Amino acid sequence: MAAPGDQRIAVPIDDPNADTEWNDILRKHGVIPEKPPSPTPMIQEAIEEARRLAHENRLEGKDLDELDELEDEEDEEFLEIYRQQRMKELSALQKKSVHGSVYPLSKPEYSREVTDASQNGPVFVLLTSSLGTNVESRVLSELWRQAAREYGDVKFCEMRASQAIENYPERNCPTILVYNKGDIVKQVVTLMTMHGVKTNMLDIDNLLVDVGAIPDNDMRVAKRRREVQEAEEEKLFSKNIRSTSDRKEEDDDDWD
Repeated sequence: MAAPGDQRIAVPIDDPNADTEWNDILRKHGVIPEKPPSPTPMIQEAIEEARRLAHENRLEGKDLDELDELEDEEDEEFLEIYRQQRMKELSALQKKSVHGSVYPLSKPEYSREVTDASQNGPVFVLLTSSLGTNVESRVLSELWRQAAREYGDVKFCEMRASQAIENYPERNCPTILVYNKGDIVKQVVTLMTMHGVKTNMLDIDNLLVDVGAIPDNDMRVAKRRREVQEAEEEKLFSKNIRSTSDRKEEDDDDWD
């Protein structure tokens, strides 16, 4: 028979995590474990830090025209810092923008224009379909031209897949090949992993960032992301307005 001091006494516990005087006594005597710290302060701290960073970086990605529009809202000295930063970025881009259009390729020049050229930075090659019925190929060719205009510091090339690789399957078109330092570092076969025929410049931006051709905070990328976000917010706002209006009309009909 166990000694009285060794016998365990069943202590009533309703909720061991509740903030009660009884639970405090039980914790003090080690009957129940200490209550884990509440995540609320940490969550609140993270929210405040996110808000602080968002406020500090509110001008990131804005071009010179957009900065000028904020003259009445922001401190002039603060704006001037960003103006100078944008001017430096633009100057650096202009110096590096030696391309500006899509390079049509032929097989004899492939090694020179792609493999060798990739020693100086990533080279993007689009292998297109030889059939006019390949919608994805047409979509990507158009995006390729736009990307070449916007990213003059990046080399974009295009070639018929059947000319580049003998018997290349038509079902694999379009195909994107990204070369860097003489090697293929990324391959995208068709637009299935993007958004199919709905693939857009955001997808191209993400591809460029993914392989390190441009930084994630590139002002061209930041501007497009912001424009897309603003368009989505405007669309949502308009949808809410229409929904409210429809409900009001329904309520009015109920009174008729």
